[in-house]
Amino acid sequence: MDWRSEAFLRLAVFVGVLVVMSLWESLAPRRTLTVGRGGRAANNLGLNVFNTLVVRLIPVLSAAAAAGWARGQGFGLMPLLSLPGWLETILILLVLDLVIYGQHVASHRIPMFWRFHQVHHADLDLDATSGLRFHTVEILISMGIKCVAAILLGARPSDVILFEIVLNATAVFNHSNVRMPLVIDRILRLFVVTPDMHRVHHSVLRDETNSNYGFNLPWWDRIFGTYRDQPRGDHATLELGLAEMRQSRDTTPLIRMLRMPMRKADNGQSGGGQPNNEHSEAVTDSPPTPKPFPEQAGEDAASAKDEPAKTRG
Repeated sequence: MDWRSEAFLRLAVFVGVLVVMSLWESLAPRRTLTVGRGGRAANNLGLNVFNTLVVRLIPVLSAAAAAGWARGQGFGLMPLLSLPGWLETILILLVLDLVIYGQHVASHRIPMFWRFHQVHHADLDLDATSGLRFHTVEILISMGIKCVAAILLGARPSDVILFEIVLNATAVFNHSNVRMPLVIDRILRLFVVTPDMHRVHHSVLRDETNSNYGFNLPWWDRIFGTYRDQPRGDHATLELGLAEMRQSRDTTPLIRMLRMPMRKADNGQSGGGQPNNEHSEAVTDSPPTPKPFPEQAGEDAASAKDEPAKTRG
């Protein structure tokens, strides 16, 4: 597949899923938006376009190209295993998805990663365009991680492209503000991260945001103990975003999103340390220490303290 065909395929699937989910949101929304869609959507899309242009200018960060180089050199795990093509594809999709899960967890735990990942979580509402809202530096880091994984695996370029297409499509899907029957959600979340499942991760409550890290497959959260079935309250009233950034003027404009990791905290340090004022809107670069869920700690969930997340991903 040449780059023109690859680009067209990626764009066609992306636009198709985005249009379908946007229409679904309009016809059957899960929640009433608190900020509104117009300005948010335009800026989220603008950030995605900007990121796409930057990535295209740095072809060395193409995971598919890295996979092609490794495959041509006979480097990596897959050439050594000589598996049937269909089995190799399944393994590549599983391992790469696990890598992305690990990257997402790291973006919560490592302060430098969190500085950029907080841009994604500063969105005060969730809809299909929220799945496109990632800081440019985070995108470049993710591309680098996928390149390393593709080389070590010796993956076929076609498998890497398939994974990225599926990942992009499911990210748009699981950030969408869509309503579906509970029984359908229950069935789907056995195989894919659903909007209700991922919405919990965007809560302002610390123990809720430190859960449901998966973007595509839901199994890693269950395996590693980070799965949370539902929020404490109702999805319709679940407060989203960052506790210290509650104004759309600070979270929506494209230039604010790009500059967010460099904003100064109350102590005058660039993005550093905890703000002096508990209710400050200043961004910090210190992610919270994950806390066990009440049910995991053997405590009564009803007595758990709803601690807002000063910083989280």
